[in-house]
Amino acid sequence: MKKRTILVTGADGFIGSHFLEHVILNTDDNVVCVCSWSKGGLPDRITDMPRVMDRMGDRVTVVTHDLSVPFSRMQNRVFIKMGVTDIVHFASDSHVDRSISDPVPFIKNNVSVTLTMLELARLLQAHYASDPLGDTGLNAFVQISTDEVYGPAHGDHRHAEWEPIIPSNPYAASKAAQEAIATAYWRTYGVPVIITNTMNNVGERQGGEKFLPMIVRSVLEGVTLPIHAIDGVVGSRYYLHARNHADAVLHIIKNTNVSSYMAPGREPPHASLPDRYHVVGEQELSNLELAQYVAESLGKPLLYDLVDGHSARPGHDLRYALNGDKLEQCGWSAPVPLLDSIRKTVQWYVRNPEWLKHTG
Repeated sequence: MKKRTILVTGADGFIGSHFLEHVILNTDDNVVCVCSWSKGGLPDRITDMPRVMDRMGDRVTVVTHDLSVPFSRMQNRVFIKMGVTDIVHFASDSHVDRSISDPVPFIKNNVSVTLTMLELARLLQAHYASDPLGDTGLNAFVQISTDEVYGPAHGDHRHAEWEPIIPSNPYAASKAAQEAIATAYWRTYGVPVIITNTMNNVGERQGGEKFLPMIVRSVLEGVTLPIHAIDGVVGSRYYLHARNHADAVLHIIKNTNVSSYMAPGREPPHASLPDRYHVVGEQELSNLELAQYVAESLGKPLLYDLVDGHSARPGHDLRYALNGDKLEQCGWSAPVPLLDSIRKTVQWYVRNPEWLKHTG
């Protein structure tokens, strides 16, 4: 099989760096990393992966660019020459609290970065279609999205693909906007869009402002951890290690050929919507259960207070849950068990405490 050239946005971010690591360690594909090194992006996320650094060779090309600004014509020609076959679009501002405190620049950024990438995909699609002698085609544009676009999952309900999109906060709304724009480019220009929705990711190299590193820091320092609850009920999530997420995305692009049935201005013959997959952890945990497991892994007591979710975070959703049956039926299962991955992540933070201070 011919090597892929996968363009990854946000490889300097938490989940994007895990995807880069997974591709380098498990394929012989080439990777083009588009990084801004700002807005939470860190060079250390790449340089702190010694196994990846040893194997990169000439397989990885890093392009520094702020995706809120369109690519230049010269940059577009470079991407064409590289023969990009797949685009996996992780890059987005992702901190919910920041989206609530300052929503306008947050939403504008997430819309702008996605427009930049969809415009590149549209150009690549048109170029490959106009070259009858070429053997390269754009296989997939994977729009990485979140469970939060659906809003809360009440009771024991798990949202299925393409249920109504009803976001509760500006972050979720910005991701829903990304999905809507990607769908328009799929329908109008034939961009081979695939949307994935995932749960709360955990893992090594995650910024200290996220929940699991906050738990680790609170337990190690012996300070009280605030945990959101509504009327005394603690929220829950299907937590997922970022390497499991990366494995799912790689599985999707390796087993999909969206471009084979796409043509500008018409729908695929067997679909009225872009393909969408839910990437789901195998076990639901309340946020308190997660904190207790982390404390147990550290061998230290957990000090916590239940705080009102609506007061601490307007638009707070108590529970998110996705149905992952579709991706499972396509042959994917998470390679790393949840509790084992949490324990290993906690021990990684103990060995690398400087990451508990990073943001982004």
